[in-house]
Amino acid sequence: MALSHEEVRKIAELAKLELTDDEVALYAGQLSNVLEYFQRLQQVDTSQIPPTASVLPLKNIFRQDVAAEPLSPEEVVANAAAAQDNQFRVNAVFGDD
Repeated sequence: MALSHEEVRKIAELAKLELTDDEVALYAGQLSNVLEYFQRLQQVDTSQIPPTASVLPLKNIFRQDVAAEPLSPEEVVANAAAAQDNQFRVNAVFGDD
């Protein structure tokens, strides 16, 4: 299935992308190749394969929630990019202060 340049422009408009004519030509070819591959995949007989949500076995990977001693304020900010008086120092969000 080959996409026309007009179809690529419509897709770009829906995605709020501004494309040059060269990009439209490039993406038309690339998207057409992707769609052709999907058409090939649709021809594969999957009638004997049961619906599957995941190919990996389900397994709980969470650790036990065990109460422990809290970190000291010094340990908490030890790897901070910037800290002052055991508090994280970050750039101002509003203004330059």
